Amino acid sequence: MLMLIPGWLVADLVHERQQRQQEVVNEVSGKWAGPQTITGPVLMLPYKDFKTAAGGTTEVSTKIAYILPSELHINGDMQAKEKKRSLYSTMLYHSDLKLTGKFDSIPLAALKIYPESVIWKDARIVVNVGDMRGIEDQVQLDWNGSKQFMDAGVPANNLMAEWLSAPVVISEATLSSFSVSLSVRGSGYLYFTPVGKTTETDITANWKDPAFDGQYLPTASAITDKNFKAHWKILPLSHTYPQYWKDSKQDFGKAAFGVKLIQPVDGYSKTNRSVKYAILFIALTFTFFFFLEILQKRQVHPLQYLLVGIALIIFYALLLSISEYTGFNIAYLIASLATVSLIGLYAWSMFKSSKTAIGFTCALSALYTYIFVLIQSEDYALLFGSIGLFAIIAIIMYYSRKIDWYGIARHTINEAPANNDEKVFPVQI
Repeated sequence: MLMLIPGWLVADLVHERQQRQQEVVNEVSGKWAGPQTITGPVLMLPYKDFKTAAGGTTEVSTKIAYILPSELHINGDMQAKEKKRSLYSTMLYHSDLKLTGKFDSIPLAALKIYPESVIWKDARIVVNVGDMRGIEDQVQLDWNGSKQFMDAGVPANNLMAEWLSAPVVISEATLSSFSVSLSVRGSGYLYFTPVGKTTETDITANWKDPAFDGQYLPTASAITDKNFKAHWKILPLSHTYPQYWKDSKQDFGKAAFGVKLIQPVDGYSKTNRSVKYAILFIALTFTFFFFLEILQKRQVHPLQYLLVGIALIIFYALLLSISEYTGFNIAYLIASLATVSLIGLYAWSMFKSSKTAIGFTCALSALYTYIFVLIQSEDYALLFGSIGLFAIIAIIMYYSRKIDWYGIARHTINEAPANNDEKVFPVQI
């Protein structure tokens, strides 16, 4: 229990280094661009609303109706890259996106809007990009074959504050097709909002560790050692907002979906998981020494236990510091070899027996190997851990079954040794 105190200090050190890594990730992402969520396109249709005031006068105000496309197809190609700063790294990406689809005829009757009150000339198509700093080129809109660039800013509305927009020519009976070409950069993840009555999305990327996230998982995906591709098909029954509305605000964020470009479990996460096994390392190592004490009939001084415990804790400091340069696996090998060798030589110096020292070193090496397997097998850690602990306690019970524990207590500590060269504690000073 005493040795857990420095173990907690090492755990705090790991947490501190993780926080520093997150600070670097946030700093790099802030200069590049943050996570991106693409929403749209949405058709904004302004109209005049007439109300009769108390005095009989008519008040006219301009309001906006929102109409979502009947079909939306999103095709994207992501190019991921790892950006390093000092000892830390973060995932960045560049993506070329193409949004295509169509709008059916405008549902003015369903919206309860008179055609003559619609301001057709002010109709706009709008698209939202989560972090506008990530836009790398002019965003081009192709509306019924007519091409133009979209600009930042839209009229006051209840949807979102920051949008890209472009005016479009439209009428009540128009069946309109669109295409939006968008090049964006970002970090962390790329999400989309399924605004189409039917939304289909295809994403490919040169990254082997995607995490499909958000409200929807892909209907099909393929992941190789170098890249991945994924396909989503989302129907309108799966989200709560309507295909058209007016005078209200809709929450698109809950329906977002996409992919996170995650890095495999990094050194800090694995080191942190290793520290959680500190009590197991210490308890089993001390148990080995305790049995050697009994079987070899030589006492181990509490200070010697303390030194061995400190060596076990320093293992984690070595693991943390080395992994920042070499990666976790190599760091674990170096730190465990150094620690096992140190404690094995110390055991040889205490018991003066090569056979005992070699056996202890092999047992300690097996323990470090066992913990390494647990750390690597995250999904099966509980299963392997419980089976391994059961096997360890079974071995200890087997080899301790014939020890006369009460007989040991009856032996005198100061019993003279058979060999005068061998001294037993306590030593009179």
